[in-house]
Amino acid sequence: MLPEKDPKRQGEKDPQEDPSVTLFREYLRIKTVQPEPDYDTAVKFLERIGSELGLQCQKVEVCPGRVITILTWKGTNPHLRSILLNSHTDVVPVFEEYWRYDPFSAFKDSEGNIYARGAQDMKCVSIQYIEAIRKLKAEGRQFPRTVHMSFVPDEEIGGHKGMEMFVKRPEFATLNVGFALDEGLANPTDTFTVFYGEKCPWWIKVKVEGNPGHGSRFIENTAAEKMHRVITSFLEFREREKQRLKSEKHLTLGDVTSLNLTMLNGGISFNVVPSEMSAAFDIRIPPTVDLKAFEEQLTAWCRAAGEGVSYEFHQKYTDQSVTSTEESDPWWKAFSGTCRDMNMKLQCEIFPAATDSRYIRAAGHPAIGFSPMNRTPVLLHDHNEFLNEQVFLRGIEIYAHLISALASVLPLQAEA
Repeated sequence: MLPEKDPKRQGEKDPQEDPSVTLFREYLRIKTVQPEPDYDTAVKFLERIGSELGLQCQKVEVCPGRVITILTWKGTNPHLRSILLNSHTDVVPVFEEYWRYDPFSAFKDSEGNIYARGAQDMKCVSIQYIEAIRKLKAEGRQFPRTVHMSFVPDEEIGGHKGMEMFVKRPEFATLNVGFALDEGLANPTDTFTVFYGEKCPWWIKVKVEGNPGHGSRFIENTAAEKMHRVITSFLEFREREKQRLKSEKHLTLGDVTSLNLTMLNGGISFNVVPSEMSAAFDIRIPPTVDLKAFEEQLTAWCRAAGEGVSYEFHQKYTDQSVTSTEESDPWWKAFSGTCRDMNMKLQCEIFPAATDSRYIRAAGHPAIGFSPMNRTPVLLHDHNEFLNEQVFLRGIEIYAHLISALASVLPLQAEA
């Protein structure tokens, strides 16, 4: 067994390691990995921290086995709208054979890179929130606005038994959210990426019916012929969007519609022409696209493929809310101004995939996706996911400044 995969080394502590890093690594070792996440251990971990910091702890079970943990630092004026710092506790599965180190050992190499599933997505942010508040409380700071930290389950499988249900509950309403922060992405350059909106995920299954028969014959109007036309129409659109992204340099992945064929099914035998086939597509649509017109285009592609072609949605998200990045907006002004004061260069984008921020925005609350990880390769969901401890520690400082600014935003007109 390789030393770095030796389970006996997983719990070792370095007496000279920053306590924030030690806590981060402890959290990474909790196997909240889908499809069977150990949420109970994670909740106990968070309860312990809440108790250590003197924070109020509330647990909301939105459905059996799915608990939202909320740690609250009350402001001096609790009637003002609060700041919500959201993160999810689950992580995606791993293929351990492709990892250099045990993905749940939180192994730290000689350069300070911490390898673990969730190192970037997004247990780092959870602990950065916690440690920023620990720092501010130790300094004796107090702010007018209440700060809530929410730790939610199942984001990695759509958030349907997590944040999507939570925002509809009275416990969420009582948080009185004014502004929220949630996850973003790493950036390999000096720049920090900020996400003010997200694409709408559409998961579509196209079904085609055609004439069956023996595999030796030229049968007319087969399901395969119709499926070929469908796939051609979809993938030609994909290529146009891909080329548009390449040719228009100001565009990012969040500005174009991504489309991928993800599943293809049909047939029962080599010598039988199937009567039915199906194809699944993962489509992510930016908020600038007219969703009604786009669905009409999908319908036209299917109609043009012939009779017996239909489609059904397995996911159809239609809320296109975005958060203001205008300097006249008090929340954005506090966020961006703090970043400028820290000499941080920001790049504002539409998130190319989907996070729980979409549910917060759909509930009527501004939300920004932000993970303070610059000079870091984007490795979420990838093999050998890691975060450098110095980048992690810098993120705590950044959040301490951001929390201070956001929790000190003056009463808004609606709050007067």
